[in-house]
Amino acid sequence: MKAFGKVFKYGDNVDTDVIIPARYLNSSDPAELAKHCMEDIDAEFVNNVKQGDIIVANKNFGCGSSREHAPIAIKVSGISCVIASSFARIFYRNAINIGLPIIECEEAVKGIEANDEVEIDFDSGMIYNKTKDQSYQGQAFPEFMQKIIKAEGLISYINSNK
Repeated sequence: MKAFGKVFKYGDNVDTDVIIPARYLNSSDPAELAKHCMEDIDAEFVNNVKQGDIIVANKNFGCGSSREHAPIAIKVSGISCVIASSFARIFYRNAINIGLPIIECEEAVKGIEANDEVEIDFDSGMIYNKTKDQSYQGQAFPEFMQKIIKAEGLISYINSNK
C-alpha cells in the first residue's frame, strides 16, 4: 500500500477544533465536513488540496476533543496520509478506525517542507521525499491495521469478514 502527494505542513498542537471547527459539527455528512477542513489554520487548504496529498505536522496532532469528525474531514478532503512527530492518542485510534493512514516519524517531519512531493510505502514504513531525494524510516503498520485501512475503516473491515 502506497501514498503519493504534495505536502501541507503545520506546527505543534493542531487540535480537532482547527481541523474541523465546532461551528460545522451540526453536520455528520463527510463531504460537508471536508469543505471546512483546516479552514481556521489554512483558509486556502480546501481550494488547494488534491486527492492523494499529505499533511505533515509537528507534535500532538489531533489533540482536543475525541470527535471522529476530524479524521473524517481530513480523509474526505483528499489527504492520503498524515505524518507527525506525535499524535493525540484518541485521534490516532479514530484515524485508523475510519481508514486514514497516519505515521509518526520525527526525522521526516524535520526534513519535509510545505509543497514537497512525498511518497509513503505503508508496508515498510519508508517515507520518500521526492523533492529533496531523501528518505526516512517511519513505523510500518502492523498487518491488521493495514487491513482496516485497505477496507476504508473498521466497520467496513468487520462487515467484510462476516
